[in-house]
Amino acid sequence: MHNSEKLLRKRFKLNQEYLRLIEDAYNLRQTDHALSDFSEFKATKVLNQLNKLKFIIGDSKIQAN
Repeated sequence: MHNSEKLLRKRFKLNQEYLRLIEDAYNLRQTDHALSDFSEFKATKVLNQLNKLKFIIGDSKIQAN
């Protein structure tokens, strides 16, 4: 497996984790504000990692998949 394939798989996993965290934060917003904030914070950290990968991989390979 090439490095670009590994990076694309990592990007996919991080994207799934980001979506899960955002959904959790939204669902917890009405019941537990602290957990909602914590989930949003973790989602922000994952989004930062996604942005770094986007810079490394480049837009052309990301949009092709």
